[in-house]
Amino acid sequence: MKGLYYNGAGIALKDLPLPVAGAGEARIKVALAGVCRTDIEIAAGYMRFRGVLGHEFVGVVEAGEPAGWVGKRVVGEINLGCGRCAYCAAGLGRHCPERRVLGIAGKDGALAEYLTLPIANLHAVPEKMTNETAVFVEPTAACFEILEQVRLAGKTVAVLGDGKLGLIAARVLTTAAPARLVLVGKHPEKLALARASGIETVMVEDFRARVARPEEKFEAVVEATGRAEGFKLAQAAVRPRGVIVQKSTVAGSPEVDLARVVIDEVTVIGSRCGPFPPAICALAAGEVKVEDLIYRSYPLDQAVEALSAAARPGALKVLIKM
Repeated sequence: MKGLYYNGAGIALKDLPLPVAGAGEARIKVALAGVCRTDIEIAAGYMRFRGVLGHEFVGVVEAGEPAGWVGKRVVGEINLGCGRCAYCAAGLGRHCPERRVLGIAGKDGALAEYLTLPIANLHAVPEKMTNETAVFVEPTAACFEILEQVRLAGKTVAVLGDGKLGLIAARVLTTAAPARLVLVGKHPEKLALARASGIETVMVEDFRARVARPEEKFEAVVEATGRAEGFKLAQAAVRPRGVIVQKSTVAGSPEVDLARVVIDEVTVIGSRCGPFPPAICALAAGEVKVEDLIYRSYPLDQAVEALSAAARPGALKVLIKM
């Protein structure tokens, strides 16, 4: 098969052995995969990963046990715990110390013609859901994780970043009935997409000026800029005893004012992968819309170009068709 491979120095489309499904696993023929900001950061050295990139996908089970999964269209959770440790026993396999992570740590990913995953990681895609919507299940689930971690009903919320993650997060968080939700960004055309969904928006420079006033700060701030400097803005925007939810994963080191965290008694929550069932339900019901976030699609033989396109300033979701 062909796959987009990162060797520690660069990325290239390579001929690779067809993966073999082990016990309890499925081999999946990938139909469509998405390029995530994390993939771009990995190619910049994040996680020191070596292998096939990619963790957002929809595909069809080609082989595996039980046989009832064969032929089903699926998406898949990306964490593979050891199944033996205390974390896995407590249902926290995504935090297993020995876990592998699809396309991120120790497990070849989805920017390839085939991949393997445990059957336990798979979720069937509703029949009427398009591949172009289903490929967004993983990042949408990551945004639903915020609602698992923080109660936002009746609170003032700012989402920093008008990229793919920020736009999805803002749409997901509106389902939690916040008192006010504002998406902060620097791209008018992206903010226009949010406003079309009924979301209040503000340009980042105006936002900085506003949150300099104590009465304009927010009870919860979701940092989804994809930039190391995003945390500094989150600190400037959060109220005393407020919450910062950190979603960005970056290769660089953010500037953190720890004294201000202590003085203002701010809670900082790291937020990573999330639950697939509510994401699938929300996407299937049209409660969270995503297809307007597609920037461009490429065939697999143009995968290197696709990754470059996804890294361009202003780019939204880039997809790769197998």
